[in-house]
Amino acid sequence: MINNFILTANKYGKQKIPFMFLIDFELKKPKIFKISETIKNNIFFDINGYTNYEKNKNLQNISKFKTFPISYEKYLKSFDYIIKNMNAGNTYLANLTFPTKIKTNNSLSEIFHFAQAQYKLFYKNELLIFSPESFVQTKNNHIFSYPMKGTIDAKIPNAKNIILSDKKETWEHNTIVDLIRNDLAIVSKNITVEKFRFITKITTNNKTLLQVSSEIKGELKNNWQKSIGNVLSSLLPAGSISGAPKRKTVEIISNAEKIDRGYFTGVFGVFDGENLNSAVNIRYIENTKEGLFFRSGGGLTAHSNAKNEYNEMVNKVYVPIS
Repeated sequence: MINNFILTANKYGKQKIPFMFLIDFELKKPKIFKISETIKNNIFFDINGYTNYEKNKNLQNISKFKTFPISYEKYLKSFDYIIKNMNAGNTYLANLTFPTKIKTNNSLSEIFHFAQAQYKLFYKNELLIFSPESFVQTKNNHIFSYPMKGTIDAKIPNAKNIILSDKKETWEHNTIVDLIRNDLAIVSKNITVEKFRFITKITTNNKTLLQVSSEIKGELKNNWQKSIGNVLSSLLPAGSISGAPKRKTVEIISNAEKIDRGYFTGVFGVFDGENLNSAVNIRYIENTKEGLFFRSGGGLTAHSNAKNEYNEMVNKVYVPIS
């Protein structure tokens, strides 16, 4: 399936045809649509103001939002499995995630219109994404990535200084920046870190969070658009939601989580005929036969505290509001 995606994306890129794409973490079921075909397929997106729909100005607040996370005991078993692999030298950074059952009086469509985020996607009433994290962007034959690692409750006294001086968070962020630099070097040259560990603020339905990101830049070949499918596939899965070393860590987290992630922690985005803008599929609600599930997680290192990591996973279950 990924090979078909690559061929189609390359074709659209060469012909400068705008398209939207959605790629799953396991690379088993990537989707690609011409922008002109998205609405009839019940697909709506908003990527930094580039949208295919008219925004609803009469929005209602989220009327009910209850969460039912997995038990700490269940989380701890998977946490211990990953730490065991770290102690054995098989991985040194791994992203552990789980689904949390949620109940709300709002439909996915209503939440999509109400949520505030840089990257939003409503896909056929099957899933909803309101991601704060860019995957890659292009501009003037350059490619940019903005890995996000480090989250803290803004109400904690001195929160900004705490998150920026935390040794575990700093080491984790450094590792991801190095990983993304190496990834971008696969498809570009002259890699530079333009900004390192800057803070963004996210207001949610129940709290305000501070998150830490960096900006990494590379220089693309001329006419890179004709191989856009290869560019995207070469960078997957996103380093910030897998770990390092990437290939072995993906195997470890698959054994720890025991279920496919599907489109969660994959990527989605648009090509406007000239440039690419895409997001990591985090802050993600999935519509299943058993109800709605919100997926979340965080990066683990050998210095991670299980209770803190569990709380971070739970704290990331939210709807961002203005």
